[in-house]
Amino acid sequence: MKIAIIGTGNLGSSVAKGLIKNNNFTSLYLSDKNTAHLEAYKNIENVTVTTDNVMAVKNSEMVIFALQPKHINGVLENVASVITGNHVVISVAAGVDLARIEGIIGVDKNIIRVMPNTAISIGKSMTCISANNKAQDKVAIAQEIFNQLGVTMVIPEELVQAATVICASGIAFWMRLVRATTQGAIQLGFEAEQAHELATQTCFGAASLLIESGRHPEQEIDRVTTPSGCTIEGLNAMEHQGLSSALIQGIVASFEKINQIKKN
Repeated sequence: MKIAIIGTGNLGSSVAKGLIKNNNFTSLYLSDKNTAHLEAYKNIENVTVTTDNVMAVKNSEMVIFALQPKHINGVLENVASVITGNHVVISVAAGVDLARIEGIIGVDKNIIRVMPNTAISIGKSMTCISANNKAQDKVAIAQEIFNQLGVTMVIPEELVQAATVICASGIAFWMRLVRATTQGAIQLGFEAEQAHELATQTCFGAASLLIESGRHPEQEIDRVTTPSGCTIEGLNAMEHQGLSSALIQGIVASFEKINQIKKN
């Protein structure tokens, strides 16, 4: 497929790296108003670096708009006349709904909304995908692209805001838990670097156990806890301090905030 990426910041560059690594394109156009950071891509076969968004769209079948929400309207308006019904338009602009894009380029266009998280930079993103009515049969194409950069899930658009909290904001929530575990390890006598490694690797192991076993978290907890043991003592102390409740309240607070932002 002939692909163009409009906007090559952290997210756009991560998608480009994934495509190049897997050689999953016929041609790839990387378009940005400033191409100084794209020098390394200029000598790659079938990759074109440009500042001309219109030219990039004309020469592509799939166009990925990796832009900040405040910039996407202007860019879409600039290229709307060259987007056809054969294009697959993918937006990764946070908070920009399908209706907003349809209002600029038309409801007769294939439009897909993609919500990755920052782990896309290492190919470990949890990416959620939704599409307008016209693009329902194109969703598999978006999945093929973003499965190279992690795992995808197709969801109805009304759940995208919630998915943003769980998956995108969720990265920060998990980072804070890892940080707290690190601080606890330091208090118990480990050096900072040791504590960090212990916390991050244990977090990775816990997630991997759930993914590979398919078991419920409580089943894995039961495998660790023993009667009158130290693990259940620690878990109960955390719950008495409101660990689960605090996490849920934080998720709900983020969801309420993202909905306020959308209304504004």
